[in-house]
Amino acid sequence: MSTPPTAAPGPDAVHQVEQTLQPIPESHRTHSVSGQFWIWCGANIAPINWVLGALGVNLGLGLADTISVLVVGNLVGMGLFGLFVLLGQKTGVTGMVLGRAPFGRRGGYIPAGIQGLLAIGWCAVNTWIILDLVMALLGKLGLVDPNAANDGWRILVAAGIMAIQVAISWIGYRAISAFERWTVPPTILVLLVMSVAAWFFLHIDWSYAGPPGKVLTGAERWAAMTSVMTAIGIGWGITWFTYAADYSRFVSKAMPRRRLYLASTLGQFLPVVWLGVLGATLATKNGAVDPGRLIVDNFGALAIPVLLLVVHGPIATNILNIYTFSVASQALDIRLNRRLLSALVGALSMVAVVFLIYQRNFADVLDTWLVGLVAWVAAWGGIMLVHYYRIERDQVSVERLFDPVGTSRLPDFNWAGLTAFGSGITATWLFMHGVIPFFQGPIATAMGGFDLSWLAGGITSATVYAVLGPRVARRALPDLPSPAPDGAAAPARPSAV
Repeated sequence: MSTPPTAAPGPDAVHQVEQTLQPIPESHRTHSVSGQFWIWCGANIAPINWVLGALGVNLGLGLADTISVLVVGNLVGMGLFGLFVLLGQKTGVTGMVLGRAPFGRRGGYIPAGIQGLLAIGWCAVNTWIILDLVMALLGKLGLVDPNAANDGWRILVAAGIMAIQVAISWIGYRAISAFERWTVPPTILVLLVMSVAAWFFLHIDWSYAGPPGKVLTGAERWAAMTSVMTAIGIGWGITWFTYAADYSRFVSKAMPRRRLYLASTLGQFLPVVWLGVLGATLATKNGAVDPGRLIVDNFGALAIPVLLLVVHGPIATNILNIYTFSVASQALDIRLNRRLLSALVGALSMVAVVFLIYQRNFADVLDTWLVGLVAWVAAWGGIMLVHYYRIERDQVSVERLFDPVGTSRLPDFNWAGLTAFGSGITATWLFMHGVIPFFQGPIATAMGGFDLSWLAGGITSATVYAVLGPRVARRALPDLPSPAPDGAAAPARPSAV
């Protein structure tokens, strides 16, 4: 039976629930999935996605290969992402708090700490990645010298964008949802105009097979395709696993799971593939991955609307990063107000932006950053899926996740989860083939550069935890049934949620 809609609580009540990091009660949840679609769509209508689409062409792939990787990879990656969305709706709990069960009450500090650093890094990268583009567009309008370094202007623009991002995240989920709902539709309109201009008036070479005289074939071609798959295919969906529950926890349990799943996954899939294809097609014009050259060389006449789209992109994405940083920090038992944590991540990210401004090798920095992300998120994701979809399933005990340190209902350190996590990260590195030598694992190198890091990390961590995890879980949850012998039906599980 569906729960009848209740009156929406006031903003003060919603803010109080968010501050405590407790499960979001049904009375404070929304009965619409449109907000989820706009949140994930807005987070991905960002310049980084057309830059990542151009990465395939920059690595020497043809247009058809690049688009194939984008579509197939994101179908798989976003399909898995939807499973983490459903966990948030089911439990009303953030991703890092959910991690306390498979990692331990203190062991959960490890993924929560990594997630906090990840949010700072993404916030910095998403802000920095548009600065070349903003300077080029301002140069087109005659406001700055496009041939100068303009580092001071870059820092000033970054600081202004960062202030807006912090202000929206400061208010909380309702402000984030409203911002995405009202700003994404007009942004899509600008993107549509850009796409029409690119695909119908810029004479794109749709049969582009690679740089003249350097077309990749055989093993080199497949190795490049696996690298792009890790960066912007399946790997892109993987990078969002840790964020999913932070926002879907606000959706009512009465909402059909299928509707929530489709709204969230399509909100991710459509803009990532659209922008990736746009970036790849533009890159065939000059082979560039630099955002300034990609856009200004092709859309100089549309400088003002494109500038609005460009500035909107990092704001729409980073309000999620800043909010997720605040709840991940609370999962570390940091006793600071969530709003103060939002201001803190803005300051730390701004320091990182200034550092990135002076990094000149754009493609290498970006590829290294993305490859490093997959190393831990794939391992974390494999463990979480096994724990909540195989071990606990209908017996998720949410209350114990909020017990203080030292509780008897959660081990301090879940040795099964931590062993699986370390195994997954090791496997990821062995099968990884990034730009810099450190991220070129011996197995990937021996295979000629094939990058299967996301697959190796996820499967290894999931397999190890599937073997070790049930033993620890049965000690914490005595009513959890033992696995049934082959051919026998498992006893019914009582529902704790």
